[in-house]
Amino acid sequence: MKKWLIAAFVVSLFLLISPAADAQCSLCTKTASQLGEKPALGMNQGILYLMFTPLIIIGFLAYRWWKFNKEP
Repeated sequence: MKKWLIAAFVVSLFLLISPAADAQCSLCTKTASQLGEKPALGMNQGILYLMFTPLIIIGFLAYRWWKFNKEP
């Protein structure tokens, strides 16, 4: 179990640090290309922020549920 946890942490770390991680749909890509480099980077970071916020909340709730229902 510990190996799986470490592997999941390393994979998620690589995904979060990856400089080429683009989270843009085709419409956002077209809009960002018209804005320029710096605004497009800010737009991409905003999209990533909006993507990870619900995942963090769900992960926190799942952890609390697991911790509450764990047998002593």
